[in-house]
Amino acid sequence: MTQKTLSIAMVSDFFHPVVGGVENHIYTLSAHLVRLGHKVVIISHSHHPDRTGVRHLAPGIKTYHIPFVPIASSATLPNFLTFLPYLRNILLRERIQLVHGHASLSSLAQEAILHAHLLGIRTIFTDHSLFGFDDAATILTNKLLVGALRNVDAVICVSNTGRENTVLRADLPLPAKSHVYVIPNAVIPEQFTPTEPIAPSGSEITIVVVSRLAYRKGMDLLVATAPRVCRMFPQVRFLIGGSGPKLVEILQMREKHNLQDQIVLLGPVKHRDVHNVLAQGAIYLNTSLTEAFGIGLLEAACAGLYVVSTRVGGVPEVLPQNMVSFASPDEDDLLRALAEAIDIVSSGKHDRQEAHATVRAMYAWENVATRTVQVYQCTLATKPKELWERFQSTLEIGPIAGWIYAIILAVDCMFFYILDMVTPRSVVDFSLRDVPNIAKQ
Repeated sequence: MTQKTLSIAMVSDFFHPVVGGVENHIYTLSAHLVRLGHKVVIISHSHHPDRTGVRHLAPGIKTYHIPFVPIASSATLPNFLTFLPYLRNILLRERIQLVHGHASLSSLAQEAILHAHLLGIRTIFTDHSLFGFDDAATILTNKLLVGALRNVDAVICVSNTGRENTVLRADLPLPAKSHVYVIPNAVIPEQFTPTEPIAPSGSEITIVVVSRLAYRKGMDLLVATAPRVCRMFPQVRFLIGGSGPKLVEILQMREKHNLQDQIVLLGPVKHRDVHNVLAQGAIYLNTSLTEAFGIGLLEAACAGLYVVSTRVGGVPEVLPQNMVSFASPDEDDLLRALAEAIDIVSSGKHDRQEAHATVRAMYAWENVATRTVQVYQCTLATKPKELWERFQSTLEIGPIAGWIYAIILAVDCMFFYILDMVTPRSVVDFSLRDVPNIAKQ
């Protein structure tokens, strides 16, 4: 049976040329969907000075950079009505069947989910991160997510822990919970082939850290633990790649303890250079305080490194027990786990080629793309919500927030109908690419 060709729009604030886990996930998933025969376009914001308009990426991915400017961490302010004309034109022009939004902090993703139903287009959302419930920023973020996902058709999370977190944060009603799927991240194993085995016991052991140097990545924990490790194990050196607000504290720690020879700072590391950094190490250290999945752990394990990580979020689901040592996000316990890892790699108990083979077998992008297509097909097979059902479920959010979101939905509908009158669909220039295939469906 021939698989039906789908036309998909990936929408997120987080995409190339910025490099990160969400950005790489969107691109790699899109590339594999294209290889499976589907059509994918990506919608994101512009980047100063010249990343605007339409760009084409291999292997046949069209990217729309709409003229919105990010304010911080590559995220834009909520635009709502100003985004609708751009989105409507793109979705009609490309004959999109599914809108797939990514990341809770992406305004574009949340707004695309709100607008897409007006065109009868089905929606999917992937949550890539974990968030708490006890501070003003996360409370506001979670409330926005509640409104955005109230009428989404399906949700994908990257771990079981992430699924539980998203269901709670988005306050998903019981029927919607059955449409929350878990599809883990993956890695391209050819990009992370192991180097030669580490040298015999007694030689230098390198611990690699590649991360954003920020509080939520546990940099305070690293600052506290690294000097103790260097004192206990003179043969150990740290290789730290990344940038962020905690860089100053790491530099101060290195100066205070006179560890310039044992702690090397690389600065920002491009994704294409991550393997070269990992190849210099024997142990990969992750000190995150919260993590939905941890793609860095997967890449390090695929490159043959033994992993030490804090036991947080979805991290315990990622690797087999014989490839990782876990620690509580506590200085003493992290020191214990690092000492255990140093003993394992020094005694030759960790097989780098075997670790690579294990990751290759467990995490393949082909599998992720296939499972994602299955979610798409299940979504298209269900009956879409009527407009009155959307209003009803929106009002159920709460006595205040429910009415606010219902008003936004009503204004959105009115503006959409105005656009339909001013710019009828009949005057939209359709993209010539793949039109014959889609028109037959």
